[in-house]
Amino acid sequence: MALTLRTMTQGECVSLLEQSRYGHLACCSDGQPYIVPIYFSYDKGVLYSFSMPGQKIDWMRANSRVCLQTDHLSDVGWQSVVVTGEYEEFPDTDLLHSERLHAWSLLQRHSDWWEMGSLKPQPQAMQSHSPHIFYGILIREMAGRAALSGD
Repeated sequence: MALTLRTMTQGECVSLLEQSRYGHLACCSDGQPYIVPIYFSYDKGVLYSFSMPGQKIDWMRANSRVCLQTDHLSDVGWQSVVVTGEYEEFPDTDLLHSERLHAWSLLQRHSDWWEMGSLKPQPQAMQSHSPHIFYGILIREMAGRAALSGD
């Protein structure tokens, strides 16, 4: 099967982001890249996600420039979108409470939205407050490619 590679339009990129919920988030600290799978929801130029504290959050707090890649595979080819943007945390404060609730409302549409962000390989101590971190990636650039069958 011969595939034809083409650049996706901005509208096609947005459409793929709206339909996707899983991607690979890349961040960097001191020149060392780090990439992890995440669930996300897209709305109006922002990718919303959730995490527990850890390396990813520490690195994004230190360097807010991040990148996310998502794709869709089918019988006739594939589509891939890469976005670059800025990490913004939505703590449960008066100023960002509505943004945090908006992120939660988008993410909870899928029954397993919390799984990847909450699983840890070792037991966690009980805490008096919620350590859950809601955040957004404010998209600055977006590009996509598609390779589809020429049949």
